[in-house]
Amino acid sequence: MDIVFIRDLEVKTVIGVFDWERKIRQRLVFNIELGTDVIAASKSDDLADTLDYKAISHAIEEMAEASSYQLVEALVEAVAQMVIKDFGVKWLSITLDKPGAVSCSRSVGVRIERGKKW
Repeated sequence: MDIVFIRDLEVKTVIGVFDWERKIRQRLVFNIELGTDVIAASKSDDLADTLDYKAISHAIEEMAEASSYQLVEALVEAVAQMVIKDFGVKWLSITLDKPGAVSCSRSVGVRIERGKKW
């Protein structure tokens, strides 16, 4: 399995359980690995034969920025399911960071994997 990755994709959205969090947009950072096979693309040199990381990035940005989940767990699961469904990804790993959520930590968040590695 080959990996197409997207690093440090930043979005601003409403996220959190506290009243003050529901009134502001907070920065979230996605790091994503997408399992694929790049052999066809390496031979054809054609975008149609690989995962379009720009299109995937834009879809994640649009979805996250339009959302208003309370938990990062809910948002990251929704993003994972969208990427699997809309882009035909068989396996992915997403780390979602919420910088500044804990004062003594640079970031907190969650990492999930969905699908099967081959």
